[in-house]
Order: sequence, then structure tokens, then C-alpha cells
Amino acid sequence: MANKALFKSIVGRLAPAATATNHAGASAYAYGPRHQLAQLAVTGSLGRTFYAEPEAQLEAALKLAHEVEPAFLARTAVYARKRGHMKDLPALLLAALSGMQGTEFVRAFPQVVDNGRMLCNFVQIMRSGVTGRKSLGTRPKKLVQAWLDAASDHQILNAAVGQAPSLADVIKMVHPRPASPQRAALFGWLIGRPYDVAAAPEIVRAFEAFKKDPVGDVPDVPFQMLTSLPLTGEQWAGVGRKAGWHMLRMNLNTFARHGAFEVEGFADFVAERLRDAHAIRRAKVFPYQLMAAYAATGKDVPAVVREALQDAMEAAVSNVPTVAGNVVVCPDVSGSMSSSVTGYRPGATSAVRCIDVAALVAAALLRANRSARVMPFEWDVVEIDLNPRDSVLTNAAKLAGVGGGGTNCSAPVERLAVEKAKVDLLVFVSDNESWAHGRRGPGTALMQSFRKLKAINPGLKMVCVDIQPYGATQAIESEDILNVGGFSDAVFEMIGHFADGTLGPDHWVGDIEKIEL
Repeated sequence: MANKALFKSIVGRLAPAATATNHAGASAYAYGPRHQLAQLAVTGSLGRTFYAEPEAQLEAALKLAHEVEPAFLARTAVYARKRGHMKDLPALLLAALSGMQGTEFVRAFPQVVDNGRMLCNFVQIMRSGVTGRKSLGTRPKKLVQAWLDAASDHQILNAAVGQAPSLADVIKMVHPRPASPQRAALFGWLIGRPYDVAAAPEIVRAFEAFKKDPVGDVPDVPFQMLTSLPLTGEQWAGVGRKAGWHMLRMNLNTFARHGAFEVEGFADFVAERLRDAHAIRRAKVFPYQLMAAYAATGKDVPAVVREALQDAMEAAVSNVPTVAGNVVVCPDVSGSMSSSVTGYRPGATSAVRCIDVAALVAAALLRANRSARVMPFEWDVVEIDLNPRDSVLTNAAKLAGVGGGGTNCSAPVERLAVEKAKVDLLVFVSDNESWAHGRRGPGTALMQSFRKLKAINPGLKMVCVDIQPYGATQAIESEDILNVGGFSDAVFEMIGHFADGTLGPDHWVGDIEKIEL
């Protein structure tokens, strides 16, 4: 008779057979349609990544949109917008939903189209024909008209910048019926047609007067409407005092170049605004955007403002969980992680790379869990000395400065197994395109190494944070393994819920299904 104890132990160590081949040509586990759609929605920006072209992302998104039920499609679009802070993919999914039967489109629309830029994104995608039609259609047209009717003058003005399409183009397409002479004058002014000047909103009249004689206080109009006007340093400071949080973050060098920081009190004002935790949450800021702003600030930006960006980073990652037990964080620093996190887009490519995001997640988790062990990897584990008392930005910069080479996700776990290390939570941040480990059996090398470490630590859990939209993972979803996509601060919340056992058995997809339409 066969040795039952022997075969029972072998079965326990065997990794599930791989179900896919990743873009690097190695074994992987394919996500199901729901998880794949969700992962694409919160990491895809329809830009060229290290392994995929934008056309492939678009084709995959539209295919998956028709493989899931409309309710889940709607919830994914809302989740990607509200929790993932994404723009293009939520608008695309909403456009795909517009052609389906049911009420999901109408219920999801106001949650996805939450500002004028998203309105224009949605219209652009609808008119492109990628979802099967080049006209808006009755339901979408009515919802766009309703948004224009309900928006305040300030919201309309904020939406009036940008092209392809501009808000003026949208107004010409849908022909809204103004509910008042003031709104009729505003629409006429936006589309360049004759309008009743006396009926126009006060801000429009003030702006037109200021253009003729740009002295005194600057009207409270979007920043982009002022760039061609000859403003003084005092006036630029006035613009900054009225600016939104993101506008301040993105234009620190502009204010420095125009002498705004030479105005008494302006630097302190900007610093206080940037570190305002409430404003940070309301702005839906990506933590990596603060990293980019900090790296881009020139020498003329005052030190107090640069320090405020570090404070803002601490606030942006304030929901990083403190996890009981031994935590190991494994950021991928391989060659493929050098690509832009949002993909290459002509004229709009982010300078922030995938490796920067992985480093940021690792540094933030280290700050919240000061006994955590950070094990960056490529072919093998990369040795690095980090001080948990240093700022998140300081440690992230150290991590982002290493790397290159192939991707071997199993390397840190294999080392931990050899060490017989005590580990309660493993957190990977990667593009999941592991290949440098070679073939070692029916499953992936990461799963085999995880099983070895799990035998030493029965309570071990692993979270794999996926930051590129490739549709496969190195670790199959189970009760003790969470795959979650994205690079917003919502990822930290998911890690915390999974670590403390409050995330349901369906994990991430189950969380998306809880979204109320």
C-alpha cells in the first residue's frame, strides 16, 4: 500500500497547474472575466506599456464588458472612478454600458461623470464609434443635457478648458435648453455666439473686462484661461490663492517662474494648503502624484513648500494599515518596471514609472509597520538598507534607484523559506510578468515557493498588488491569497481588510460587487 502520509504531504506542497502564459512567455494564472475587467479598469490608461499596446487594452476592455453582466460592469466603472480615481477606463466602460438594456447605465452615469472633464471623456468615447455607434443616442444625450442643466456656473467654467472635444463642442452636439437667461448667455459665450452680456454670469463679465484691462484682482476663472495674459507676481499669487489643490501641486514651478513666491505670505499659504489632509482626500490624489511633484520642483520653489509635499505624502498614505505580526514587502525592481505607470501616451506620458509606485507602496507600508522587512527583487533579492523613521518619499527614492534585469517573483519567498523565516503577511507589488525562474513544474515558481513558506507559517497570507493591465497573475486567488489591481490609496485599505480577515471570500471582486448604484 502507498504511504498515505507521504502522498498527503506531497499534495499539500504541489502548486495548482498554471492556466495561462504571461506576456514574457512564462507560466501564469489567468484572471476570470470579472477580475480581469476590474484589474484593467483600475490600472489601464489606454497607453502603451512595456508588454502591451493601447489597442490591445481597448479590445480587451470591450470584450470583457460584454462577458460580464451589466450590473457588474456598472459597479466596476463606478469603483474605478470613485476608488481607483481613474478617468479613461470608467468612461469607456460607461460608454459600453450605454448600449445595454436595463437601468444600470442611468444609475451609474452620475457616479462616473462627476465633473466636466469626465463628461467630455464620455462624449469623446461615444462619438469615436469604438462601442458600436458614433452618435450619443437618446439616453446618453438626455443625461449629458441633464448634467449641463444641473452644473453650477463654476463647474461649467472649470469644464470649459481642454479640447477634443471641448465643452463648447459638447454643447453644440446635445443642444441643451437653458433654464434661464443667465445660462443661455453662458452657453452662448462658451460656443462663441452672440449672447446677452447683461444676462451673463458675473464671472463672465468680470473676465471679459479683465482681458481688456488686466489690472487689479484676477477673476476666479480656470488657470488655463489666464496663461496668455500679462499678470504680475501679485496677480499670480492671487490666482494661487483661489486655485484648487491639484492646480497648486501641478504648477509650483509656474508660480516660482512668475514671481508669486516673492509675494509675502504666499509660500506659507501654499504649504498649508498642500498639507491639508481634508483637501488631499477631496482631491482624490494618487500618492505617486505627490512623488512626481516633489521630484519636479525646481530650486526656486521655497523649502517650506517642498517640505509640505512630504507632509502631504504622509497624509495621502494615512490609511496604510498597521498589521499584526511579521510583514514582508516585496517591490519588483526589474527592467519591465521602468515603463511609465500609466503607459506611453503622446504628449501625456507620466514621468512616474511602475518601479516608483512599487517603491512608494513598500516605503509606505514600512512607515506604518516599522518592523517590516523590505525585499526588492529582480533576478534575485536586492540588498538595501532602509530606515523606517525616514519619510515615505526618502525611502521610496532609495528603492526606485535600484533594479534592472529579469523578473523572478519567487526569489524573495524562496529565500524566506530557506531561512525558515516567521512571516504572517507577504505583500508583492509587481507587473506580474515573472519569467527568470525557469520552469519548475505545473504551477508558477511563486506558488511553489509560497507553499513551502506556508508549510512553515500556517497562518501566512499574501497580497499581490498588480499595477499593469496584463490579465494574469503569478499567484492564484484563494482564501490566503489576494490579487488586487491599482495604484491609488484604496489598495492600502484592501491590504488592511485582507490582513485582518474582514475581506470576504470573493476578495476584491466581492468588494466591487458591494458598490451601490
